[in-house]
Amino acid sequence: MTFVIVGYGRVGKRTADILRSEGHDLVVVERDEDKAAAAAEAGFDVVVGDGEDERVLEEAGIAEADALAALTGDLNANFAVCMIGKGYGCRTVLRIDEDYRQEIYEKYAADVDEIVYPERMGAAGAKTALLGGDLNVLADLTEHLTAATVTVPEDSPHVGRRVVELELPDDARLYAHGSANEPLTIPMPRTVLQAGDRVAVIAERESLEAVRAMLGGEEATA
Repeated sequence: MTFVIVGYGRVGKRTADILRSEGHDLVVVERDEDKAAAAAEAGFDVVVGDGEDERVLEEAGIAEADALAALTGDLNANFAVCMIGKGYGCRTVLRIDEDYRQEIYEKYAADVDEIVYPERMGAAGAKTALLGGDLNVLADLTEHLTAATVTVPEDSPHVGRRVVELELPDDARLYAHGSANEPLTIPMPRTVLQAGDRVAVIAERESLEAVRAMLGGEEATA
């Protein structure tokens, strides 16, 4: 598959690395010359320019791309990029940040294919969104990490809290959430944890017991 990644900051860089490691073709669009030079030095095809400029995206090959991810730190710029991509029939992935109201998320969600919240979900979330949201993140794990799904019981002290507020122990990361009997998806920043929900986490193998104890649930799959 072929992708256009707009923004080569922390999230964009890691997303590009993951996609390339899996054999996908991609072009990085970056207006900051230093970041663009870093992307080129890392071996990526790079177009230097503003992703909000349709001509820049055309140079990056948007007309042939399967999907486009707008991963800069500027929500308005990301949305503009996605709207251009939508006009070319691309799958569009929009990065958002925590300090926007729920109604704003809902407004943007109606116009793009996927919204990612990298401050919690990381590049794995952006990558899976580009591929269609199948959440097959196991390919991103090292030999020291594993994945598990934990069901939240009624007496969990975290019921009623936002999913993204969970502070997991030992650098474990939460990458997906699902209400009872619903598929796991990347949660919105305002998603609230309820009894019976499932959360999928990535952690070092020896840390999973601490994660399960903290959430108060039981491992469903691993």
